[in-house]
Amino acid sequence: MKISNQRVTAHPFLKALYRDGYYPDRAVDRGKEILLRLCERIEADRPADLAALYVLTQAATDEFNDLQDDGFDIETVAREEIAENFWFVADAYGFAGADVEELIATRDW
Repeated sequence: MKISNQRVTAHPFLKALYRDGYYPDRAVDRGKEILLRLCERIEADRPADLAALYVLTQAATDEFNDLQDDGFDIETVAREEIAENFWFVADAYGFAGADVEELIATRDW
């Protein structure tokens, strides 16, 4: 599915992690793919409210948990960058009132 939200297609997902040599690009690429799949799910499912959005974002957060299990070290810088990108996605789809902690409530990083 092609993403139609122009804010999303123009957004440099996980930009700070790409700039930081500590994070391997292949791992950051996988994180970016998770966020883009989240956007595709939001466009396909059209969540009606925050509760429905949180179901989608928490499933994507679980995918980030799996990344960590594969050796991607999600420490302070990465946590902040990932959380900011989740909030960006929520805002881009009209959920500016989303609680960032609730968006990523299932995180284990």
